[in-house]
Amino acid sequence: MIEAATGLFLSTLDKIADDEFTVEVLPGWTRGHVVAHVTANAHALRRLVSWARTGVRTPMYTSSDDRDREIELGARRPPPELRANAHAAAAALTADFNALSPAAWQAQVVTAQGRTIPAEELPWLRTREVAVHAVDLAAGTDFTDLPDGVCEALVADVARWRDRQGGGPALTVTDGRRTWHVAGTGTPVQVTGRAPELAAWLTGRRRPQDFPSLPPWL
Repeated sequence: MIEAATGLFLSTLDKIADDEFTVEVLPGWTRGHVVAHVTANAHALRRLVSWARTGVRTPMYTSSDDRDREIELGARRPPPELRANAHAAAAALTADFNALSPAAWQAQVVTAQGRTIPAEELPWLRTREVAVHAVDLAAGTDFTDLPDGVCEALVADVARWRDRQGGGPALTVTDGRRTWHVAGTGTPVQVTGRAPELAAWLTGRRRPQDFPSLPPWL
């Protein structure tokens, strides 16, 4: 799943012309910001892989300010450099994953959100990142184009996250095969849709007219 999602992000990136990197595609973020963020995310996850491998605590980012600064600086790089850096960072992360021992995959690390997880969850974190941001590049890739199983996994993951966070409406979400319950305010709202539609909505990318509004995700 991670290989296919990473390949989709990179192939989408490679379709973007140099003069289109400054187009704003998310609030306050251009395509250049999205690419710089995904590149920085690869390096951040490599730090967690190093933590799992060596046992030496290595946070994803030294601070949220440093993370934001890295993205801002990266977004200003020339488009050919942005593309090359994204490809190189993705390849380096893949190599790091491939080199982890079975014991290291079970080592506990801490995400940027403060969750303690086994390293075996890191490939999913990367899959989620490249999949959603492949859509955010606004270069012809949509949730319906994501590799098999990714949208279903996104729905399950983000529904669990929203259930833990609270702060939004109570929900009963179903894709026709599975159902997720999200704690929140009021009587649970029944929401039914296809996995790509639900993934787009739950991640805050697109809200069908009859779906309730949700607080921001991550």
